[in-house]
Amino acid sequence: MHKFTAIPVHKIPKPIGVHAIRTIMQKVFVYGTLKRNQPNNYWLQDPNNGVGNFLADGYTKTKYPLIIATKYNVPFLLHSPGNGHFVQGKYHHFICEIYDVDEKMLGKLDILEDHPNYYVREIDDIVVKNTLSKHSQTEKCWVYFLKNFKPELLQRPFYDNYDSLGSHGLQYMDRSKRDPKYNHKSEIKSNPSNYVRSDPEPTPP
Repeated sequence: MHKFTAIPVHKIPKPIGVHAIRTIMQKVFVYGTLKRNQPNNYWLQDPNNGVGNFLADGYTKTKYPLIIATKYNVPFLLHSPGNGHFVQGKYHHFICEIYDVDEKMLGKLDILEDHPNYYVREIDDIVVKNTLSKHSQTEKCWVYFLKNFKPELLQRPFYDNYDSLGSHGLQYMDRSKRDPKYNHKSEIKSNPSNYVRSDPEPTPP
């Protein structure tokens, strides 16, 4: 019979000053072209941008105007609390979504949305839709709002959900198909002359 000698296992000492890196995740509420099955969702799925995990469907606890504007049919969530609808997707298949993102992805989204020069990222209360429970849960999520907008935008139709291919007939135009010489920000911003865009051009969340 052969005898097997156990090989001693030595614990490798932890280097002094080295700590485990903890990834900080934050919740982001997306309502436009970044949603699943929408034109720019690939941005959240690209691992080169960081981590972006879908968590749940949700809707805003406060009413906000969700509109479609400019000749490129871009969705905007106007920062005008109390106006509009609870942005949730009551009548459409595609509804607003909550994502868990790491700091890298959040930074990429800030660049994409040109926060705080164009869109402004703020914390807001989002109600999580849970079909398995009668009790609602509210989460604090980052939301990209449009501020300093032209007042006439409040006269546009309000939506409770965004779908590029919805019955409104206002299909979103991809940036690659747009006129690079045309500044569509002038259609929505109250002071477009003060706006200087950084690359890449913002994409609605």
